[in-house]
Amino acid sequence: MHAMTQTVSPATTWRDDLAAIGPRLEAAGAACDREGRFVADNLDLLQARGFFALAVPGELGGGGLLADELCDMLRSLARHCGSSALALAMHTHQVAVAAWRWRHQNAPTEGMLRKVAEGARMVSSGASDWLPGGGVAEKVDGGFRITARKPFASGSPAGTLLGTSAVYDDPEAGPTVLHFALPLSAEGVSIAQTWDSLGMRGTGSHDVVVDGAFIPEAAVTGRRVPGPWHPLFHIISMLAFPLIFSAYAGVADAARDIAIKAAAKKSDDTLTVLAAGELSAAHAGLDALWTALVATTRLQPGEATTDQVMKLRGLVGRAAIQVGELALECAGGAGFYRKAGLELRFRDLQGARFHPLRQREQQLYSGRVALGLPVDG
Repeated sequence: MHAMTQTVSPATTWRDDLAAIGPRLEAAGAACDREGRFVADNLDLLQARGFFALAVPGELGGGGLLADELCDMLRSLARHCGSSALALAMHTHQVAVAAWRWRHQNAPTEGMLRKVAEGARMVSSGASDWLPGGGVAEKVDGGFRITARKPFASGSPAGTLLGTSAVYDDPEAGPTVLHFALPLSAEGVSIAQTWDSLGMRGTGSHDVVVDGAFIPEAAVTGRRVPGPWHPLFHIISMLAFPLIFSAYAGVADAARDIAIKAAAKKSDDTLTVLAAGELSAAHAGLDALWTALVATTRLQPGEATTDQVMKLRGLVGRAAIQVGELALECAGGAGFYRKAGLELRFRDLQGARFHPLRQREQQLYSGRVALGLPVDG
């Protein structure tokens, strides 16, 4: 639980940085996957080169990258290490949302953004903080006491601030979801070592347990009714999911590259050539879908944009998984060995199934939009 020194380089240098450190990130990420360890060293290396501050506006000391540029960065990073890219995406999407709200809504997020520029790391509790909210907020003098258990908290072993929420039973307004950033070093906050997963093993997505931790009133950055779609969640959807699914696109890129390299050794075999062609077409489809998903970050948040984002999020996820499957077929028996690197990518890609909105939830939302029904019906 620490904030480390980082140097925020000009935003244009991240490609050069990845070219320099990519092989190191890949080797360390693979070792962490084999041993079930958090990719701590990779994230420290990325932070030292300013990657954690790339989404902070330049005026507040950050790199000033916009969402489409951040998507490109995360996809490129994931070619080397999927867990590092996904953990960074879970930090970056919160920073990008805070930056958007600061730019467009004069939201009180400047303090958090400056902390990130100075070295703070945001930890996301993801789906556990979706529309209904999770946990209990009890009103006390000067603020609230929070009791909650937040699973899927990616990056928690080395995080600084948990971007999360809890439900306050307001005596006048009724149940109200409070959004806030909770210091992971606060009294009453601990990490339960629960992350033992099929893929993305290095993300450190453990449960964060909050037992009566205090947050001041001023730390609350948003309030909403639990359950219905809220404008804040349209902003989150517009920015978070293109960033998160850029990590999966990058993992698929790596799977494709590994398979084509293996297939090149058998290019005199007609079936191998056919498999390479099928893989190439699937990868082109993924690329087109990802490009369309990234373009949604330049729209205006709202029900229609969320519909577009969630449809494309599902399509990108399924396309990435398909690329992983076809990569195994293309590589042949050699790809079945762990040393080839395809097994790791294949497992990491399965994580794309579990982010909201999952397929049936997305279809229900999109069906309501298509039929002109209220999305909260």
